[in-house]
Amino acid sequence: MYKMQQTMRWFGPQDSTTLADIRQGGAQGVVTALHQIPTGEVWTVEAILERKEHIEQAGLQWSVVESLPVHPDIQKRTGNYQAYIDNYKQSIKNLAQVGIKIVTYNFMPVLDWVRTDHHYQNQDGSLALGYHRLYFIYFDVFLLKRPGAEKQYSPQEVLQAKKLGASLSEQERKQVLDNVLLGLPGSSENFTAENLLALLHGFKDITAEDLKSNLIEFLKQVVPVAQATGVVLAIHPDDPPFSVLGLPRVVSTEKDLEDIFSAVPSKSNGLCYCTGSLGAIAENDLIGIIDRFGDRIHFLHLRNVQRDGVHIFRESAHLQGSNPINAIMEKLVLLMQKRQVSIAMRPDHGFLHDRDKHIAHYPGYSLLGRLKGLAELRGLEQGILYHLNRS
Repeated sequence: MYKMQQTMRWFGPQDSTTLADIRQGGAQGVVTALHQIPTGEVWTVEAILERKEHIEQAGLQWSVVESLPVHPDIQKRTGNYQAYIDNYKQSIKNLAQVGIKIVTYNFMPVLDWVRTDHHYQNQDGSLALGYHRLYFIYFDVFLLKRPGAEKQYSPQEVLQAKKLGASLSEQERKQVLDNVLLGLPGSSENFTAENLLALLHGFKDITAEDLKSNLIEFLKQVVPVAQATGVVLAIHPDDPPFSVLGLPRVVSTEKDLEDIFSAVPSKSNGLCYCTGSLGAIAENDLIGIIDRFGDRIHFLHLRNVQRDGVHIFRESAHLQGSNPINAIMEKLVLLMQKRQVSIAMRPDHGFLHDRDKHIAHYPGYSLLGRLKGLAELRGLEQGILYHLNRS
């Protein structure tokens, strides 16, 4: 029977998690990217091969690219956007040439994923990531001081956020600021308030309709190249799946997915099915998305969240939380048997355990928490496969 290919994300040779750690943890593959190449430049065959050979020498395979980033000019359809699209096409061709055929990307402007808390304390003392709307409003209106921000929230919310800020210590305020200004995965540099405001200004005239149209135009150019070379693209949903900082989000709901896939019907135009991102709002039917878009799912991010209110959530243990992970796993196992394919999966994020607290890592990407998630998900899948074999 077909099983998920178990993978782990690796940020490259500078990552505190080593390839030996990943192999010894039971994964067969690595999910990584050439973070050293500036966004918009071509990934050369030589650079791809160097990374691929490094991974294979450690007894693993480069299973999925995450991510091949999309330049902001493409998102805005301004400046040198066509040159950047042409570079993107060439990178796809170069990846295909060396046998790497799954490419994940996202279309989130400015910020990749956003959390207001990197140190939510679980009952057992481990730490998790969280997002709280009121803390974010406090950041947006009173710390970042984005022009016009207060008009995008209700007067009551702004007042509550002001009271919240008054209750925080100076260190706690700085921590909220630092949490939201965290740099992109794989980057060693965080945003500053000044450069974030400058980047936001560049999107001030871009509506959700504009951004979705620009995404579709981008896909109309790159998907035929992917299809011709045997590559599948897997778009990652917005995280969180709602507007932040006044920025449009266009890969947040099932309606968004329907729009994107209908506009570019090729199966090479696919989905990175992330249960944590899609599951951060109750409106998304995670089971139904598998039923309706299963043939588009090319990569899996499996994690869970505990929703504690509207736009309030924290990342929970992989097998516990607001999303029905047991039913989701069963659906995915059946999907693989139907399609006769093994889909690559990585345990997305993980708790920070005491043993890892003094090891440098990107939040959510400490080793022990992800290994725990991998073991739990692997066991759940194995139990479902055993049951199916006996039926």
